[in-house]
Amino acid sequence: MQYKTLLFDVRDNVAYITLNRPEAANSINLELAKELMYATMHCIYEPAIRAVVLTGAGSMFCSGGDLKSFSTQGENLPYHLRELTTYLHVAISRLTRMDLPVIAAVNGSAAGAGMPLALACDIVIAAESASFTMAYTRIGLTPDGSSTYFLPRLVGLNRALELVLTNRVLSAQEALEWGMVTRVVPDADLPAQAHALAAQLAAGPTRALGLSKRLLRGSYTETLETQMERESQGIASMAYTTDAGEGITAFLNKRTAAFRGE
Repeated sequence: MQYKTLLFDVRDNVAYITLNRPEAANSINLELAKELMYATMHCIYEPAIRAVVLTGAGSMFCSGGDLKSFSTQGENLPYHLRELTTYLHVAISRLTRMDLPVIAAVNGSAAGAGMPLALACDIVIAAESASFTMAYTRIGLTPDGSSTYFLPRLVGLNRALELVLTNRVLSAQEALEWGMVTRVVPDADLPAQAHALAAQLAAGPTRALGLSKRLLRGSYTETLETQMERESQGIASMAYTTDAGEGITAFLNKRTAAFRGE
């Protein structure tokens, strides 16, 4: 597929999705939301892809919704927002639910929908110059893009309320301290560190990584006993995989495992 608003590249079994509207601060218009949905679909159904990196072109990760396009909608704006969020939410759901490990490499500001887009990823690496802000209520709108799902789970309800109601801007270091970011790196090191981590994960036992993701993300709504039963079923099912046999043998023979994702 030919993309107009993002770049899609696969290298070393890693898919790189780059929001590519730098002239508009990588803001999300209808076309970008739709293309992001298609890109996540591509990741799921392409066997060669074993990890994903999401980032932004230029100096900003994503500034949120494209307010210029919103302003042209007139009375059609409610319908436009429903359509845009439908595509965006499918994309975010796929990023979260796919078995592949997903890394957000946050360069510059992650504002509005850009913030939950980053937080929905499995691992968030932020450049030292990155910042995070909700920004919705500043323009009289309410959060979308999974904001009200992930944010309270990551930082707690009181801090989530502060971020939503005051539009406080968090630095990368503050976001790290609040548990929103996995690591903070120098700006110049962000691409290399994201690539190195993605390559490491892509070389891992991707079926086990995917099931581990599902176990962790599903644990919020399960009882202790139900979650342990899910764990028991999961580890037993992984014992059938080629990767489990390879991993155990490699460990006993003190060599690096050659996982195939099978």
